[in-house]
Amino acid sequence: MLGIPRILFVRHGETDWNVEGRLQGQTDIPLNALGRYQSEDVARRLTKLLDDPAQSRWIVSPLGRTRETAEIARRTLGLDPTAYETDDRLKEITFGIWEGNTWAELRGKFPTAEAEREKNKWGYVPPQGESYEMLVERLRPWLESLSQETVVVSHGGVARALMAVIADIAPQEAPRHEIHQGRVLVFENKRFKWH
Repeated sequence: MLGIPRILFVRHGETDWNVEGRLQGQTDIPLNALGRYQSEDVARRLTKLLDDPAQSRWIVSPLGRTRETAEIARRTLGLDPTAYETDDRLKEITFGIWEGNTWAELRGKFPTAEAEREKNKWGYVPPQGESYEMLVERLRPWLESLSQETVVVSHGGVARALMAVIADIAPQEAPRHEIHQGRVLVFENKRFKWH
């Protein structure tokens, strides 16, 4: 994709489900204490990356953990905590009926599911869920609408999809990238870099 402005991508802070290894997807789980600290830390990182944080556009997934992350970061930056936009297209990839389970629990309930997903992680659709391929189609119109540098607070699956679309990472490789909490992933000039 051509002409994408710089995106400063923030994954939401840690939740208890992250710690437990549960698939969150679009289930609304709040930040834990470390997640709130990570949100403050992200603000400190953003001050080094933004010329004027007050002039930046912020677009946030509407899920509670992303909104809380954005509000803590904005408050830490001295900005109005709630002066950001939300966009449903930035919600996490949904794992359908798998959400709330750990991989170990899923292996007990659906013995072949994990192996089937590993064969084609990009295209695999969990029951009542969506694939990364489907997520990209959800994100593409949003990406094309961007016209200025934007801080995005969203989810790990969304970051992986953006890696494939913006930075031309092979679709089979993108789902394997670790997406950090408490750091900023900058997409610029068809590349990405962690800060």
